[in-house]
Parts: sequence; C-alpha cells; structure tokens
Amino acid sequence: MDIIISSVSQGFLWSIMAIGVYLTYRILDVADLTAEASFPLGAAISASQIVSGTSPLIATIMGLGGGVLAGLVSGLLHTKLKIPALLAGILTMTGLYSVNLRIMGQANVSLLGKKTVMRIFNDLGMTNQIATLVVGVIASLIVILFLFLFFRTAIGLAIHATGNNIAMSEANGINTDNMKIIGYMISNGLIALSGALMAQSNGYADISMGIGTIVIGLASVIISEVLFKDVSFVKRLFLIILGSIIYRFIISLVLYLGVAPTDLKLFSAIVLTICLSSPLIKNKFNKKKHL
Repeated sequence: MDIIISSVSQGFLWSIMAIGVYLTYRILDVADLTAEASFPLGAAISASQIVSGTSPLIATIMGLGGGVLAGLVSGLLHTKLKIPALLAGILTMTGLYSVNLRIMGQANVSLLGKKTVMRIFNDLGMTNQIATLVVGVIASLIVILFLFLFFRTAIGLAIHATGNNIAMSEANGINTDNMKIIGYMISNGLIALSGALMAQSNGYADISMGIGTIVIGLASVIISEVLFKDVSFVKRLFLIILGSIIYRFIISLVLYLGVAPTDLKLFSAIVLTICLSSPLIKNKFNKKKHL
C-alpha cells in the first residue's frame, strides 16, 4: 500500500516535468536536453531561497522563473544562432551545471527543518506522502488548466502549427523562431517547477538530481501514448500523469524486489527501450495473428 501511495504522490510531481518534456518532444518536435539542467535549476533556486528565508510559494515561483530563462537561452541558441536543438540543449545544460553550483554554493542544500510547501500541509495534520500528493494534484491541475487555456490562444495555436508543419507555418506569416522560443520557455519552466517541488518533497536539492530526467520524462510520455493513441491535447496531458504514476510504480516495485539503487539508471533505460519498441512489437504480433 505504501508503494502505491508513494508512486502516486511522486508520479504527480514528476508528471509536471514530463508534460514539459512533452511540449518540446511532441508539440515542437525538437529534442531538448536542457531538462537535465533546468530540473535541478528549479530545485537549486527554490531551496536556496527557502534557506535564506523566502516564502516557499515565492521560492517555488522563482524556481519556475529560472527554468523559463533556461528555456529562453536554449531557444535563442537554437533559433537565432542556428545551433542544432540537441547541441543547444547540451550547451545550456553544461553551462547551467556551474550556475546551479553557484546558486547553491555547494553540491547539496538541505531543507531539514525549513518551511516548505509540503510543510504547510504537514501543519494541517497530513503525512509527508499525503502532503506531496495534495501539492502534486493541485500543481498538475493548475498546469493543465494553464496549458488548456494557453493553447487555445493565437500564440498557442501558432506553436502547435509550428511543430506540425514549419514550412506551412512560415508561409502563413507565423514567426516560427519566436514560437519555438516560447515553447522552450514554457517547457523548461514546467520542468524547473517540478524540480522545485521535488526538492521540497525530498527535503534537499542536489546538483546531480537532474541526471536521467529526460529519460523519466520520455518514459512517462511514451507509456501514456502506448496505452492510449489519438486522444485530444488535454486528455494527453492527463494521460501523461497516468504514465508518470505507472513509471514510478514500476521503479518502486523494482526497488522493493531488491534491485540495487546503483542499477536503477540501467533499469530506467531498459524500461524506456521497452516502451519505445512496444508499438513495433505489437504490430508484428498483430500481423502474425492475422496470418
């Protein structure tokens, strides 16, 4: 039972990051590795601000803002300097490692005994897991509502069009470079928001907490797409939450069965490989079934 509650509560927080990855990976159709650095950037900013006495809500928003700026940098590198998206993400990720160290002043910042967003709900009598679940549900619903409203605006529709067909979008007068930059900013803002909340849930921010972030995000997106195809944008966002919860449950179950934490990254890569190859395996199975 503890595994289920833990997987659901952690899954909601990670799903915000996965939705950010989805925006660049599926909507803009670019591979952005900035996530590996914007996630710990949000954690670093929020943790250092909370330690210095800033309100946890304001510190969380500041973490989100840091991610937006990180996305702006990657967007400018990709669109204005014509650096390939993958390389632009790697450049930003590399630079942000030093920035994150500079913000925290050390490799790890503890939030033990500090006022966090989760602590607000702890004070109401909730356990840490339930508090994490409540914060995760509230934050993910706010994010989905924001994206639902934003992608119904002219700018949101233009971002969709840019990802679907960039040549056609330019022919219709859409500034595709600006749309990509905005997409990068929203994506990395959400990823940093997830990092800020995750640091407050875990009770610390660490310089290495972004390693493997992109794998977790992609796995959550792919799991949701394997389960349900051809759904609306908003349904896809909710399904990414489900995908994130399933992924966390698989990881928790593996740890419960005795797999060493040092092997967890290898297992994560295997899970993602299985998810990515499952449509091909499923098609081959269906063809054999009809022969």
